[in-house]
Amino acid sequence: MRSDLMKDGVSRLPHRSLLKALGVTDSEMKRPFIAVVSAASEYVPGHMHLKELAQAVKDGIRNEGGVPFEFNTIGVCDGLAMNHKGMRYSLASRELITDSIEVMLTAHPLDGVVFIPNCDKIVPGMILAAARLNLPSIFVSGGPMSPGKVCGKRVGLSENFEVVGRYADGKVSDEELREWENKSCPTCGSCSGMYTANSMNCLTEAVGLALPFNGSEPAVSSARRRLAKETGERIMYLVRENIRPLDILTRENMLNALATDMAIGASSNTVLHLLAIAHEAGADISIDDIDAMSRRIPQISKLNPASSIFIEDLNEVGGIQTVLNELAKKDLINLDVLTVSGTQRDRLKNAKDADGTIVHSINSPIRADGGIAILKGNLAPEGAVVKQGAVKPEMMDFTGTAKVFDGEQDAYDAILGGGIVPGDVVVIRYEGPKGGPGMPEMLSPTAAIAGKGLDGTVALITDGRFSGASRGASIGHVSPEAAEGGLIAFIENGDKIHIDIPNRKVELLVDDDEIAKRREKGVLPPKELSGYLKRYAKMVRNASVGAVFED
Repeated sequence: MRSDLMKDGVSRLPHRSLLKALGVTDSEMKRPFIAVVSAASEYVPGHMHLKELAQAVKDGIRNEGGVPFEFNTIGVCDGLAMNHKGMRYSLASRELITDSIEVMLTAHPLDGVVFIPNCDKIVPGMILAAARLNLPSIFVSGGPMSPGKVCGKRVGLSENFEVVGRYADGKVSDEELREWENKSCPTCGSCSGMYTANSMNCLTEAVGLALPFNGSEPAVSSARRRLAKETGERIMYLVRENIRPLDILTRENMLNALATDMAIGASSNTVLHLLAIAHEAGADISIDDIDAMSRRIPQISKLNPASSIFIEDLNEVGGIQTVLNELAKKDLINLDVLTVSGTQRDRLKNAKDADGTIVHSINSPIRADGGIAILKGNLAPEGAVVKQGAVKPEMMDFTGTAKVFDGEQDAYDAILGGGIVPGDVVVIRYEGPKGGPGMPEMLSPTAAIAGKGLDGTVALITDGRFSGASRGASIGHVSPEAAEGGLIAFIENGDKIHIDIPNRKVELLVDDDEIAKRREKGVLPPKELSGYLKRYAKMVRNASVGAVFED
């Protein structure tokens, strides 16, 4: 056992004395030591119940003869960090989470790991750690929040941000605003729509690192507690059989996750995270693979914020297993890959067929291609990302007039202040991984555009990224970013921009001679930075490779 590095033999007497100070008994000293890595904290709603789930996991570990040891990671709530300096730390926290887990589990060698994430960067940060350490590992998330109910309608967090734009237009009263504040986020759990956290928890299940229903079982359900206990029991099997993350995070499993991503219209942020995970695992997945999957895989489920259907509804009709089952009917996934509970084929034996409303039949999809599209063109030769499943039909092929902002806040103020009109393309630059730094999410401006009723007439392009809660013609991850000298740095007010999502193009309609003249002026100098963000900006690569650090 790996834990013998700190507990076996005469030379480890001092180590055993420290373990006994923790209450470890002689009989426990002979058993596998299992890490329980939780993102629990008291001010993130997605994490506030994770101590309870961690206890259930530890109970499951003890049921099967293991000895659990719990520790915690940091975790940023993107909702609370939105639209201020804190958002620059969100994506950047992913690498800190990975590194901190590496430190803890190398300094204190244990035999297996149960990861308990929830919320946007914690899920991929923990998967990156699992791949790097390659110890027997399994995941159980905290589960999704239940949708709120405001004015008789079920709602998620995205509508909460959009109501700010409607309030600015005088369409919402102070009394109604208070109802939104009090009722839109009614329980613990990751925010209720198919936003980044729920997307990544679903993809963790699809890739095979978690048990079925990890992605969709509600945070408040007793079934979630049972799932946590079963996950604790399952890690002991993985340790005995020496099944490790790199046995599961293969190219074939990653393609299964990508197929699921497209089928459910998941958050555009999944592109960043899946690329980063593939890089860490050596799984040989590129942005071109994502583009190919986008063209090949039909979308068969459309959830909030793209519709009024929520992830708890998906759970009721069989969850991600139903989605995978439909994809399997057209041989769109590999059924012979290994998961933490047998092969994918084993897992689908009891999967439900599509209900036809929440999950459409593979023979009658919502759209013929996937919910996410990769765009290229002179504005994004290395790629840009759009959640096309949440774009209105009239915006799928759109030519508009650029209104350029060197940062999110100025753009947000212009939108709320009436400075953006139908036919505009809002360009927000110097918000990429290096230029932001940290590639902040743009939920506030996209929600303001939707809240003002402009999501059918206005597009937004950025080298930053979007929340999974964003909808509309919102094109992010533009690579190269402005800080790298990408063409987005040289757009001027009044330029025409053509967005052609069906043909996967995004083009600045300015001739090459004029662009060459503009390039002579150079890009904005780097921002004055300190602390972690200063180090992050120096080390991070662009979005087309997952915003990973330089090797």
